[in-house]
This record gives sequence, C-alpha cells and structure tokens, in this order.
Amino acid sequence: MDNSQVPPEIAAWFDARGWRVRRHQSDMLAKARAGRHALLVADTGAGKTLAGFLPTLCDFAEGGEHEGLHTLYVSPLKALAHDVKRNLLTPIEEIGLPITVETRSGDTSSDRKKRQRSKPPHVLLTTPESLSLLLSYPESADLFRTCKRVVVDEVHAFATGKRGDLLALALARLQTLAPDMQRVALSATLANPLSFQEWLAPQPVDDTGEIAAADLVLGEKGADPEVEILLPIEERVPWGGHAGRWAVDQLMQAIKENRTTLVFTNTRFLAEFIFQCLWDVNEDNLAIGVHHGSLSKEARRKVEDAMAAGELRALVCTASLDLGVDWGDIDLVVQMGAPKGSSRLLQRIGRAGHRLDTPSRAVLVPGNRFEFLEAMAAKDAVDEGQRDGEDFRPGSLDVLAQHVMACACAGPFHEDDLLAELRGSMAYSWVDEEVLGRVLSFVENGGYALRAYDKFKRIVRDSDGVWRLAHPNQAQRHRMNAGIIVDSEMLTVRFKNGRQLGKVEERFAAQLSAGDTFFFAGMSLEVEKVQDMDVVVRAAKKSATIPSYGGLRLPLTTRLSTRVQAMLDDRAGWGRFPDDVREWLEVQDYRSRLPAPGELLVESFPHARKHYTTYYTFEGWNANQSLGMLITRRMETQGLMPGGFVANDYCLAVWGLKPVADPKPLLSPDILTHEFTEWVTESHLLRRAFREVAVISGLVERQHPGKRKTGKQVTFSTDLIYDVLKKYEPGHVLLEAAWADARARMTDVGRLADLLERSQRELVHVELDRVSPLAVPVMTMIGREAVPQGAVDDELLLEAETLAGEAMRIDPVEEGD
Repeated sequence: MDNSQVPPEIAAWFDARGWRVRRHQSDMLAKARAGRHALLVADTGAGKTLAGFLPTLCDFAEGGEHEGLHTLYVSPLKALAHDVKRNLLTPIEEIGLPITVETRSGDTSSDRKKRQRSKPPHVLLTTPESLSLLLSYPESADLFRTCKRVVVDEVHAFATGKRGDLLALALARLQTLAPDMQRVALSATLANPLSFQEWLAPQPVDDTGEIAAADLVLGEKGADPEVEILLPIEERVPWGGHAGRWAVDQLMQAIKENRTTLVFTNTRFLAEFIFQCLWDVNEDNLAIGVHHGSLSKEARRKVEDAMAAGELRALVCTASLDLGVDWGDIDLVVQMGAPKGSSRLLQRIGRAGHRLDTPSRAVLVPGNRFEFLEAMAAKDAVDEGQRDGEDFRPGSLDVLAQHVMACACAGPFHEDDLLAELRGSMAYSWVDEEVLGRVLSFVENGGYALRAYDKFKRIVRDSDGVWRLAHPNQAQRHRMNAGIIVDSEMLTVRFKNGRQLGKVEERFAAQLSAGDTFFFAGMSLEVEKVQDMDVVVRAAKKSATIPSYGGLRLPLTTRLSTRVQAMLDDRAGWGRFPDDVREWLEVQDYRSRLPAPGELLVESFPHARKHYTTYYTFEGWNANQSLGMLITRRMETQGLMPGGFVANDYCLAVWGLKPVADPKPLLSPDILTHEFTEWVTESHLLRRAFREVAVISGLVERQHPGKRKTGKQVTFSTDLIYDVLKKYEPGHVLLEAAWADARARMTDVGRLADLLERSQRELVHVELDRVSPLAVPVMTMIGREAVPQGAVDDELLLEAETLAGEAMRIDPVEEGD
C-alpha cells in the first residue's frame, strides 16, 4: 500500500527511508482504529514491532499530548525490551513525536521504579514478572487507567507456559482497570494461531460457552529461506555423537567467507564446547563470542553490544538469542545438531538478514545419522511452511495463588469480582467458585494442615466477603519473592564419608531413588539417599542402570518426529540422501524392518553377553527417559533382571540378563498408574515439583529483608512442608499443582500415554541375532557420562564403527535356503 493512510509526518519518515507501509502494518492500524484486539503473525524482518507500535505513533502524531501511560509493551526477554527501546526511539526522535519511552525490569533502579509508578512514561517496555509486580501496588489503578494498548511480543515463546499464565492474569486485571484497552500480540511462527487468538482475547463471563478470539492479521510473505545441510567432506555422516565436532573446520571456513555468522547450539555445554573448538582452529584470530543463559548479565550485554556494533565475525549461542534481537548484519545462521522443531528452526533462521525481502541463509550440521534425517525433515517443513509448537494447558494453580496475593497487595477485593475477572482469561476460564475457594483458603493460611502457623497467614476475609492483607508487611514480602522462574539447583554427589565427586543438575537427581545406580565421574554409583542438596552414594557392585544427564534438552516436536517416520517409510525418497545414509536404511530394511508411521517397532538381539531390546518411539528424550525408568522397574518385578537403559530422541535401548520374549506386557497402559505413581512418589520428582510450586505460590520465601535463602535452605523448608502435607492433607492445592507439573513438564506423560495406547495395537516385535543398523546410534551412547560430550565424540566414532561393522554385515544366503 502507499503511505497515505498514516499521518503526513510519519509518511514522510517512511518515504525518507525508501520504505512503504506494508499491508500487515496497515491492517494492524485499521484494527486499532476499529477498537479490535489483534494477533499479528509475520515472518522475521517483516517489521512486526513497528506494526505493533504504529497505532501509538499515529495517536501522538494526530492527537498530540497524552497524560499518563499510553502503551504497555511486554516481552519475554529483558534484552528484547532494551533492543526495542533502541529501535523505537529512532522514529520517535526523527519524526519529533512527544513520546517518552522507558524500560522496567529487574535491572531497573529502585528510584526509577518508584518514579514510574507516579509519573509513568507514555510507553513502558517490561516483562510479565515486572508487570505483575507493578499491578501489586495500590497506585496501579491510577497508573493503568489511561492505558490504551498492550503489545505482547514473541507471544509464542511463553504463552503456553507459566509465564504465559502470569501474563494472562495480568491482562485480565488490566482490562478491569482500563476497560477499553486493546490487546495486541506479535509472533513469527505459530502452528495454530486460533489458540493464541483465544488466549489473547478477553473471554465473555456469561454461561453461553462461547469463546472469543482476537482478530488475525497475517504478514506479507517474505523471501523463502535458503537452507542447506552440511555433510562431511570425503567422510561419512557420523553414526554417533551429537556435538558435530567433525564440522569445525568447515564451519570456520564459512565464518571466514561471511560477514557475521550466528552459530546456534541446543545446550549451554555445547555452546561452550563449540566455541572452544572454533578458537582452536581460529588461525586468523577472528573476533568470535559466546552467549548463553549461564553467563553474567554484564557478559551477555557486552556481547550483545559488540554484535549490534558489528564487531564480531561469529557468535556461538543457545536459545538465549532465539528471539527478535534485531541485528540486521547477520548473513549466515548455523544450527549445530538437530533443530528439534520447524518453528524453532524458522525462528533461528530469521536471525540472518532480519529483512523481509532478503532470503535468510542457514546451514544445518547434523551430529549423527538420525539427526541427518531430522535435519532433512526440518528443512522440508520449512520449505513447505509447516509450523509446530507446544499446546496450551489449563492455567497453573500456583501462579493463580501468586496473582491472588498481588491483588491483595494492591487493595481489598471481593471474591465474586475476582472470579469474574479470572474467568475473563482463557487460561483460567475453567476456574469455578470451588477452585477459587481452595486457592483463597491456601493463600489465607496455607491450608488445613498449616493454618496453625502464623507465618502462613497472608490474607483475611471480612464478613462482607472482602479479602485484604493480614498485615501491611505482607506486601513487601510478596514483592521480594514474586516471580515464575525458579533456578534449577546443583546437587553435590558425595560418599558417606564426605568425599565429593562433583555436581549434577537437580533435574537429573530428582529422578533417583535409594538403590538406583548411575554412571558418574567414571564410576558406577549406587544411591543411598537424596537429602537436602546432596546425593549420597556408594560404589555400586553392579554396572549402572541409569544414564547420566548432560544438561537441559530441547524436546523433539511431535510434528517433526512424524515427518522423520514418514521419511523412513518413503523408500522412493531415499535417493536424495547421501550414499552412506541410504545404505544404512537399506540394510536395516533387509535385516529387520523400518517403523511405519504410527507403528511401534521393537527389536531384540544379543550383544556382549547381554540381551538388548530397542523401542523406536520417536517421542523425544524426555518421554523415552521416563519410559526407561518405568520399563526397568517392571522388568525387575517380572524377573527379567534389567541391567540398564539409554535413550535418545528417537528410541530407547534397554538391556538385561534375560531376553524379552514379548515386550507387550512391559508396555501395558497400567504402567502409568502403578509404576509411574510409585516412581514419581519414591523418587524426588514430586518433591522437586513441589519446591517449584511452593516458591511460585509464595508459600516458601526465597528472600527476606537483608538476606536471601540458599538453595539448601529453600529445599529444606519445602521438604518439611511436603512431608506434612503428604501425611495430613494429601488433597492440598499445591500437591495437586505439583502432580500436574510432574506429569506434564518433567516426564512428558501425555506423549507416553499415547505411545502406550498405540503399542497395544501397532507393536511389531522383531528378534535378531545381532545389533541392527537402526540401533547403532543409541547403542554408542551406552556408558557415556554425559551427552553430548565433545571430547567423547572421537571415542564414539571408534566404537560406532565397530558396532556398525557388525550391524551392517549381510550374511550370505546359504544354498538350499
């Protein structure tokens, strides 16, 4: 479209830059003028942020002065808010608009925060947590009364999780304070826009059952991305390993040939490892940086500024830079290892060029043969424009408890008014009087089992049904402790005599029960107990059952795993694979079979005097790890003498001293009621989930005036309360919330349930005389202390070649057969 639909001074600014107002920017302006809520889905580089703010710029250009807060911008990352401020100030200053812009986050000084509450800027850029805290002040009603618009950026990154729950509750509160406020959300990659439109829109609180949805605006299509898969020169695609170390020399050459290269990895460990590998071959001393969530704020900001100034030739990073930090000079994006989802890949690819009319260039570096297939599937999905992502789930009760406390800090409220407000949010439209009553009772005094303790008394109810703070100092305590992100602790692995072996992530330690064995620091260890922040062990008399855990893993999306299975089944399409990958699949097809879509292939074979069973689930590492825990428990009860298991995204390998003649009984759905419940309650999984919900809900405080509790103190407090509730109030609202977390986030139980149900109908069991080609990638992981470990990749290659030689051997058919 032309630039005539915007005020003359804004049109002149577009003209001076040689730009035009794009169709989706014009559509967003029209939606704002019509008073409509809107979700914009547009490619990276399409000017989404400007589309979100254009109505605000036009309001000031057309109407001049505005008293108080006009527009609220909410981003999942503090870095993104700072980046947007930098880019937003350019048109404001160049056009000469009377608009003040400020950021508010945990890094903002207390003096500025205090001033913002009484004299806010016209545009405030913030995060979900900072917005929730701002709403907890008594002056919030006056502060937000003037708010015309809220813009939620990168909504796909957090709306389906607990931060999304917190923001949904904040939006409902804002709508009460400013009834005419318009809601806008921006996203680059969505598989199901309708669910996000419903999440964004205020819901009717009548009993008609109708669901409201914000309007959808689709962006102009940009240039198609150029994606290629890097293959070894004069070598084969590796059998095992994940680090992609084989590609470092080729990667260094690509960095030399491009102006700026962004190298994405899937874990912080891998980011550090690849960064170090690049330095080892960086003979020209090119400026290369590293960026991930474990670095200090100062280190991250220094790297971000260097990138913005064009001072780096390459930056190795993790998901910390997935979102829209605007560096337009990046001309190549490299994805080390498999991308795990097409939407995530598109988001990362979009960092290259960051302009709609310029094709984004990306190179995928598979770590092994399954990852090659996954990279091919992701490339196909990108080429076809298919998206994926996480599904929404009901809003969390622990987040609701935190919000209730924030409302009480802002001022007295009536129970009926709060219920109506909550039900105006899609995430909490399921809440009724009984559920809210339980949450209010918990915030009031901790619940039935804890109400004798004064420390848990936070709000009180008068005879008119009005709730207020039990004591004014509760407001300060809430603001010091509110938030959603609970840091994962590290637990010390030590012997009874105190000798320490190192640290493991709490996520891994939470799965352990007394008697479990695992591999760590080069030894097989048996767990004696998990207590406070220690895993107390002794040397195991038998080999380790459970593989160690090497960092948080991105989940393989269902859509991408379905594509990989379809590629295995499409024999006519194998011609586009490298010769060695095609031969791998052909020998597998000849010696065993390939899993058809929807089918669960299970193979059994002897190897190294043990009996192995491999389950090709394609359900992701988290689900496979959980399934390994459950199957080994069931094998134990059936006398099959399990030895251990190892999992990757695609399959699970379990071994024992006796063969599995029929895997079907090991996979019956009742494993989720018997073994699953036993495992979750016996291990520390539920305790870990409870600690998180106890902190988020405000039951346990991490900070007091002048001091902060250590992770050990927090864990000690939550463990004590957990034991009391489990014994005296098993139906407590926080135990319910902890179970919901344990089922959904920590074990991927939904995917497990689908798999087990499918196994009863579509299981195919193949018994072999030796390891199969398809099993080689997962078999090479056995005995590895952490995956990926770059230094271990060379050993993996040697071991994989030996295994592969056995797997790929085709015995001659004897005459007469």
